Amino acid sequence: MNDIINEIKSRLDIVEVISSYLKLQKVGVNFRTNCPFHPDKNPSFFVSPAKQIWHCFGCQRGGSLIDFVKEIEGVEFADALRILAKKAGIELKPLPKEVITKRKRIYDILELATKFYQKQLEGKVGREVKEYLLSRGMNEDSIKKWRLGWAPNLPTPLSEFLISQGFSLKELEEAGLIYKDEKNSVFDRFRGRIIFPIFDLNSQVIGFGGRIFERYSKEGIAKYINTPNTLVYDKGKVLYGLDKARVEIRRKDFVILVEGYIDCILSHQAGFENAVSCSGTALTKDQLKILQRYTKNLYLAFDMDVGGETATQRGIKLAQSLGFEIKIVNLPYQKDPADIICENPKNWEELIEKAQSILEYYFEFFFSKFEKEKLEGKKEIVKNLLPFIKVVQNEIEKAFWLEKLAEKLNLKVETLFAEMKKIDVGIEREEEEKIEVKKSRKEILEERILSLLLKKRDLLQNFNFDDFVYFSEKGKKIASFLKGNESEIGDAEKDYYNYLSFLSEVEEIEEKEIEKEIKFSLNELMKIKAKEEIERISNEIKEAERKNDVERIKKLCQEFSFWSEKIK
Repeated sequence: MNDIINEIKSRLDIVEVISSYLKLQKVGVNFRTNCPFHPDKNPSFFVSPAKQIWHCFGCQRGGSLIDFVKEIEGVEFADALRILAKKAGIELKPLPKEVITKRKRIYDILELATKFYQKQLEGKVGREVKEYLLSRGMNEDSIKKWRLGWAPNLPTPLSEFLISQGFSLKELEEAGLIYKDEKNSVFDRFRGRIIFPIFDLNSQVIGFGGRIFERYSKEGIAKYINTPNTLVYDKGKVLYGLDKARVEIRRKDFVILVEGYIDCILSHQAGFENAVSCSGTALTKDQLKILQRYTKNLYLAFDMDVGGETATQRGIKLAQSLGFEIKIVNLPYQKDPADIICENPKNWEELIEKAQSILEYYFEFFFSKFEKEKLEGKKEIVKNLLPFIKVVQNEIEKAFWLEKLAEKLNLKVETLFAEMKKIDVGIEREEEEKIEVKKSRKEILEERILSLLLKKRDLLQNFNFDDFVYFSEKGKKIASFLKGNESEIGDAEKDYYNYLSFLSEVEEIEEKEIEKEIKFSLNELMKIKAKEEIERISNEIKEAERKNDVERIKKLCQEFSFWSEKIK
C-alpha cells in the first residue's frame, strides 16, 4: 500500500490537483485561497508546492494530498486513493475485500449501467433515439463524450444484466437504479428514456437523468426524472457538466448556467465550455458554494420566471447574498439555448456578449410592467426591486441602485432606505460559524514557537533545551534537531518538520518581533503546564486530606506553591 501511495505522490503535484477544485492565487513560493471547509472571508487556506502539503489557518485543517481529497470529496481513505490513482494514471491492484467500500460498489454499478445504456443505442429503437439527438444539433462526438444512452421501455433489462454481473438487488436499490411497487415487484427506474449520465468532479458517474422519448410520452408521465439521492449523488449538490467546464470557467472567469442537459451539451459543442446545467432545479446554496471555488461571475441563461416569489428569484437572491456578480442572457421568446445554438451558434455568442446585469434586467422589466407615474405603479416597482437591492453585498453598489431607483421614481433615497429595512428577503445571511479547532492551545503554541525559530534560526543560540521542556515528545525532538543535538529525525518528525517549515514561510511578522513572540509563547506554554499541575495537585491534596496523610499534604503544598509562582 505504501508503494502505491508513494507512486501517486511522485506523479501528482498538489498545486495542480487542488487547482482542479479551487482557484489558487500565487503568494511568494506558496499558493492561497479561501478555505472550502469553513466560511472564510479572508484567504486562510495555503498550499506549499515545495512540501506538497496544505493548511488552513482558520479551521486548522491540513495535511497531504490524500487528506485534501478525503475532505473535499467527503470520502474514506480507500476512495480518495482510488480517485488520485485515476488522476495519476495508475491502475490499482484489486483491493482487499475489507477495504472495498459501499461507495466503490455503487460507482462500479453505475459505470456498468452507463455502458449498458450506451450499448442500447445500437438497437432498433436506440438508433431512432440517436437520430433524434442528431436532429437536436448534437454530433457523434458529443454523444460519445457525454456518454449518452438509451433505457429500453421494458420492466427489468438493466437490473437483470447487473444481477448477472454479481450485484444484488439491495445494491441496485442503493445505487438508485430500481424501485419496488406496492406489490413489492421490482422495476428499472429508467424505462423508455434517453439517458444522461451525471458525473462528479472526477468524471465518475454518480447518477442519471432520464428524458422520456417522444414515442413513449403520455399524460401523467414526467418529461425528466433523476436518480434519487444516494450515497454518491445529491441533486442539490451537483452541477451537470462541471467536470468538463471547471478549467474553462476559471480561465474565462465566468460560468454560463443553463437549465437542461441538452442546453449544456450543445453549449460545449459550440465552444462555450464554461457552461453547466442546474438540471432543471432552482439554484441551491451548495451548488453556489461549489461555483464560488472557480468564479464569482454568473451568467443565467434560462426562463427568468419573474412573476411573484419564485424559486428562480430565490436562487438569484441567494447568489447575490453570496457575492456573485450576476448577468442575464436574454433568450428569445419560447426558445432555449439548445434551440438557438442549433439554428446558429453565432446568435448564442451574441446573446452572451449582450448579457445584462441582474438589476439592469429587473429595472427594465418592472418599469415596463408598471406605470411609474401612478402611486400604485411606484409601490409595485419598489416592492419588486428593493428585495434584490437589499441582498447586494457591496454597499457602494447598493447605494448606486437605490439612488437610481429614487431618481427614476422621483422619490427620496431616505424613503426607499426606510422601506428596504422593513423587507425580509427570505434569505438567511450566512454567519461566521464557530470553527472547531481540532488542536489544543498547547499544540498551537508549540507550533508557533518552532515555526518562528525556523524563520530566524540565529535566535536558537538565545534558548537552551530547558526552554522546551513543556513541548510534546515530537516537539522536543524537533527542538533538539534544530539546536544540532541530533543528526537526523524520524519519518514522523520529518512530516512535522515540513509542516512547521510551511508555517514559517506563510507567517507574516516583523523580524524584530520574532524573539519577543517566541518568549511570550514559551511563557504561555509554561502557564498552561502550571495550571494543569495546580489542578492535579489540588485533587491530590483533597485525597490526602481524606486519608489524613499529613506528610503527603505538606509535600503537595510545596509543589502547589512552586507552580503557583509560575503563573504570577
